[in-house]
Amino acid sequence: MIDGATRADVWLWRARFFKTRTLAAAFIEEGRIRLTRAGHESRVDKPARPLKIDDALVFAIDGKLFAVRVVAFGERRGPPKEARALYARLEISS
Repeated sequence: MIDGATRADVWLWRARFFKTRTLAAAFIEEGRIRLTRAGHESRVDKPARPLKIDDALVFAIDGKLFAVRVVAFGERRGPPKEARALYARLEISS
């Protein structure tokens, strides 16, 4: 992966939004994640799509809406406390 970036499926798994990378990859391939980077919005369409620090992601899992900013990549899939340090929650505007 390029310096200063990590795969979207790996980051979602490490941040504990999904139990497996396979589940994260399937979710991404369905086009269910919006990405905002430098003011430009797009969809995360491939599991290997690189995420960078300060990227904003919006997605829904089981009816719950998540809006988060990537603040770290992490080296592993650690405990929940470590996973929460990988992102900051964002306010969702109506």
